[in-house]
Amino acid sequence: MASSRKSRPDTGLPAAPHDAAVPACADMTDPALLRPVLQCLQHQPSIHYAVALSGGADSAMLVLHAASAARSLGIELSCFHIHHGLLNEADAWAVHAGQLASQLGLPFHMLRVAVPRDSGKGIEGAARQARYAGLAQLARSQGVEAILLAHHQDDQAETVLLRLLRGTGPEGMAAMAGHAVRNGVQYLRPWLDVPRQRILDVSARYAAAYGWEPVQDPTNQDADYTRAAVRTLLVPVLEQRWPAWRTVLGRHARQAAETGEILAEVAEQDWQALMPAADGLSFSLTAWRTLSPARQALALRHWLQRLGVKLPTEARLQAWLGQLRRVTHDNQMLLEHEQIEIRCVRSRVLLQPRQVVSYEERRRLRIQVRAQEGQASSTNRHASDQENASATENTPGSC
Repeated sequence: MASSRKSRPDTGLPAAPHDAAVPACADMTDPALLRPVLQCLQHQPSIHYAVALSGGADSAMLVLHAASAARSLGIELSCFHIHHGLLNEADAWAVHAGQLASQLGLPFHMLRVAVPRDSGKGIEGAARQARYAGLAQLARSQGVEAILLAHHQDDQAETVLLRLLRGTGPEGMAAMAGHAVRNGVQYLRPWLDVPRQRILDVSARYAAAYGWEPVQDPTNQDADYTRAAVRTLLVPVLEQRWPAWRTVLGRHARQAAETGEILAEVAEQDWQALMPAADGLSFSLTAWRTLSPARQALALRHWLQRLGVKLPTEARLQAWLGQLRRVTHDNQMLLEHEQIEIRCVRSRVLLQPRQVVSYEERRRLRIQVRAQEGQASSTNRHASDQENASATENTPGSC
């Protein structure tokens, strides 16, 4: 096939020819696992797919079912393995994953990535970022347009829990999407409604029949890692007290996704009413102030997301909203974040790359902003005192 002729990263393993002898493993597939994979592939039967294969039970069984579905639909399918280099077992895992691909007659492509330990994202976040970058690189080199990921119902429930504990907003509570696009590549998760135990049952049957057993990642049980801490410390309690917790949280994620779609539609409608510039870098402050406070916040987040700007913390966002509501002169506002800054120019809110400003100018701006905040705080306290006095005068029995 075309993929076997394309240049590819040095894998250390030959890609298995697509027409290699395939073992009689169709009887190993589970209809409940095969059905969502078939439905997933049928949407775009003419494109080249790949499965992200780590060598664990989940991704291995996804490869098994995707291989069966791809053959029945005549679809081109490959296996991608990302070598993170974080554990001593990584080399052996790559070889083992390649052996499964060979058993199933699928092309196998491996890429080594570097995971920075000082990125500020934590080792888990840095590894995730490196993994997606590596998958995108493999996809480009092999002409793959969509990659299947083996996230399942347990993963989804854990993600909802983690995001809840981290204070994620309503949109983030949607957790993982069944279909997403990242760096120009489609990512598909057909098993978000499938409990992991069902996958493990098939994995055990496959191991008994064909001798290939999944690798065991020790970090999955190491409570020093955040997700593993949830899995080892919190999940056992949930299992005992609320056995259906995965289903409940999965339903919550779907409802949050629906809510997110509605909020996105409202945000886009509000954005279009703010007289945005053609390049999307500015909007009318006057028009923005006509929105309710909740929709002001929604529109501001929407604007930043449209421009690919990482959202600030909730505390910083609230501070920005306060300044945008109070600012009276263009030169009295300067909001700095990452590599950008936000200013008011002729009653329009403008986002631009951070500029080099003299210390004196920056100090003057900050003093003006603090003075405004102090005046607003004083006004709010005065209004509050008046409200309290009024409430006291109208209280029955008061003097």
